Amino acid sequence: MTSRADAPALAARAAAVGASAVREILALTARPEVISFAGGLPAPELFDAEGLRAAFDRVLAERPHQVLQYSTTEGDPQLRAAVAARYTARGLATEPDDLLVTSGSQQGLGLLATALLEPGDTVLVEDPSYLAALQCFALAGARVLPVPTDEHGVDPAALVELVRAERPKLLYLVPNFQNPTGRTMPAERRRAVVEVAEREGLWVVEDDPYGELRYEGEAQPWLCGLPGAADRTVLLGSFSKVLAPGLRLGWLRAPAALLRACVIAKQATDLHTSTVDQAAAARYLADHDLDAHLATVTAAYRERRDALLAGLPAALPAGSAWNRPTGGMFLWVRLPEGHDATECLRRAVTLDVAFVPGAPFYAGRADPATLRMSFVTHTPAEIGEGLGRLAKALG
Repeated sequence: MTSRADAPALAARAAAVGASAVREILALTARPEVISFAGGLPAPELFDAEGLRAAFDRVLAERPHQVLQYSTTEGDPQLRAAVAARYTARGLATEPDDLLVTSGSQQGLGLLATALLEPGDTVLVEDPSYLAALQCFALAGARVLPVPTDEHGVDPAALVELVRAERPKLLYLVPNFQNPTGRTMPAERRRAVVEVAEREGLWVVEDDPYGELRYEGEAQPWLCGLPGAADRTVLLGSFSKVLAPGLRLGWLRAPAALLRACVIAKQATDLHTSTVDQAAAARYLADHDLDAHLATVTAAYRERRDALLAGLPAALPAGSAWNRPTGGMFLWVRLPEGHDATECLRRAVTLDVAFVPGAPFYAGRADPATLRMSFVTHTPAEIGEGLGRLAKALG
């Protein structure tokens, strides 16, 4: 009998990075009877399915041989032109050649990690930060360190101290309606962060998947549009929250040399993003008013946010605290001292309601009493029912 040796071990980086706690929770709560405040899932009944179907039908009827074929890595020229035009109309002058289309903005993070990070490089993140970004940087072998934050985002003085002590390569931020906290960084804080990056020599990754989901107040300036930021700031965007996540269409906007490095990384990753999905999205933007669609979506989400906020005082234990986001998909809760949100979730799931414990979102020491709640997936009536179940779980 021939002897058999064991197969070689997994790469250390693959073995060291755990699964996404959010994705795992979503799998556990997929039962239709569960009212989930866990995932950042756009409301499916608000998708413009008819408009998207018409866009797919049209590109498949008019140029099937082109849209079903391989395409360029950089992305569909019409789609890049449409995205560039939307940025320019909103005050951020952008050319199509400034953009690389990606398979969701999550791929953009992976491409940036490939292009910028060597194993052992230091990355700074908000505390807490987007879980999938923490996974991405860890998989690249980076040291991921949290920057102290307040209700306005990273503390500029603390950022300076960390930059000088740790010499990081990049700072990752979600300035608008941050995931997981829902907070927004005000303009003055943004200018202070850019000044640190310019003075100390630091890449800034500005992840903006939620920026068009604003329910009140004025839009804040993009970091990448501030003086001194153009040569060191990357902007990530996505159609997942404003059109449909199943398209897996995102993009990154970056200085030319870094953009080219990301193009090469994408060539080695997946050659290009889906040709037909890009073509259909470009057709949709040409034939439909995305801003009108967004007005419908934001009106519904505003109502759902307000329903959640109105019900939290009765649903959460006395002494709990939470914020009031002005847009996006999430709000952040802190339960009273002595509560562990992970333990609370186990009880909640037995009552067919779910949320995401805050602990996995921390790069450093976690606060076990924190949790994230999404308000966009369910109607106000369903939110009310879910909060009733949550009150029983936390009581």
